Amino acid sequence: MRTRDRVLRSLENIYRGAFTAAEDAGDGKVMEQLDLEYQRDQLELEVLLDIRDLLIPEKPDATTSLLEKAQNIRKLTKLR
Repeated sequence: MRTRDRVLRSLENIYRGAFTAAEDAGDGKVMEQLDLEYQRDQLELEVLLDIRDLLIPEKPDATTSLLEKAQNIRKLTKLR
């Protein structure tokens, strides 16, 4: 399984390449759009990684019921 850092680093590399190309072309509008998209995608990925972490037991031999996993996800997604 990919680590959190590796996933986020891959996302950054993809956007950095596109951003550099837009910067070289002098396309400020595309650069601005890429910046917004990067922030949105980063946030979405972090939430998904948080959910993944909740579904994987902390200890390899530990068992967590599906109900407990669902409750943990509900806590994570509950608006505060």
